[in-house]
Amino acid sequence: MGYVGLCVAVGFASKGYQVFAFEKDLEKASLINKGTPPFQEPGLSETLQNVVNKGNLKCTVELEEAVLNTDLTFITVGTPIKADGGINLRFVRNAAHEIGKALEKKSRYHLVVVKSTVTPGTAEKVVKPAIEESSNKRCGIDFGLCVNPEFLREGSALHDFLNPDRLIIGEYDRKSGDFLESLYKGFFDNKMPPTIRANLSTAELIKYANNAFLATKISFINAIANMCERVPGADVKVVAKGIGLDKRVGPLFLNAGLGYGGSCLPKDVKALIAFSKDLGYNPLLFNAVEEVNKTQANKAVELCKTILFDLKDKRIAILGLAFKPNTSDMREAVSIKIINQLLQMEAKVVAYDPVATNNAKKIFKDNIEYAPSAIDCIKSADCCIIITEWDEFKRLKPEDFIKQMRKVVIIDGRRIYNPNEFKNKVKFAAVGLGTS
Repeated sequence: MGYVGLCVAVGFASKGYQVFAFEKDLEKASLINKGTPPFQEPGLSETLQNVVNKGNLKCTVELEEAVLNTDLTFITVGTPIKADGGINLRFVRNAAHEIGKALEKKSRYHLVVVKSTVTPGTAEKVVKPAIEESSNKRCGIDFGLCVNPEFLREGSALHDFLNPDRLIIGEYDRKSGDFLESLYKGFFDNKMPPTIRANLSTAELIKYANNAFLATKISFINAIANMCERVPGADVKVVAKGIGLDKRVGPLFLNAGLGYGGSCLPKDVKALIAFSKDLGYNPLLFNAVEEVNKTQANKAVELCKTILFDLKDKRIAILGLAFKPNTSDMREAVSIKIINQLLQMEAKVVAYDPVATNNAKKIFKDNIEYAPSAIDCIKSADCCIIITEWDEFKRLKPEDFIKQMRKVVIIDGRRIYNPNEFKNKVKFAAVGLGTS
């Protein structure tokens, strides 16, 4: 019951389906059964409370109970990264074996759907044999198998599940695909989003191709931003707007900044690179995408040093810790790279985030100071770095920084401020903004 699992469970339950959510962690399961989500996600708390009160969702620690009382099972376990960049499939394999054990006691047809992000061949070569071995049943006869990749964005995951751009159904056989498509037809009241039915491996690859393309757009515009900084008067925001109006390009994911983070893009790009190398193909483009992203977070510290020179004992305010707004998730957050660099330079770091502070404390312990608000964070600071584009940060005016800071130096790492409004009043630098 992570971001994907719980949002999918709550999404189905909100449409009146009877959902059993399986979670091994007893404390986490208890929270969910009380209507309390274990993580921050807009709209999730209210909807979870509602479906629990209606009796549409039950979180159980017994997988057998869930499988025996349902028609299909979604696998939404994590696929952590290994040292070589490939994905670790132990949770997927374990889930398949446990589902198989339960299916051994079931006489009627059951569909198993892989929603976890897995490399091509996983459903066919890992999930299918694991279920067959544990259940003594045959895929395509006693149970069905599909791959149904998710495209949920943290910060809008529940909304995205209820309002998808498209559905991808990878099917072991036609019966499996028909079964899953019929579920979604009922879910969407026959107003189906664009739907692609493919084989298992193609569906698995679509997910990776999708995220790799988004990561490529981000690294591309960040490379352009780095050029803009060396061209007096150039502004990457205007460049992005200009190319984004081209229908062949589009405006989404062309926001220059400090690089991508989170639980999906970094892991999926690494996994695609490792998978490609296993196939004997050197993915030059994806190597470059990852390399650009690795170094992009350094821009904030470089801009800070350009203005302040020596950062030792300087008080640096960090606005934003989560990898993106509307979530408390700090997995692969650029804030971690930036703060660690600042600490190495013996700067004094004070940070604020509306929801991610507790997660930050697990990472940085007492090595940094945690402010209770944005205003408290910038008090007496020598420099402020904007890392996460929370709406409350966008409302800050130059006068707020002037009133609170010791030295008024602002590094806009997410391009949330109008340079013309700021640069004539404070020392202002931003990713992708050329200066004379």
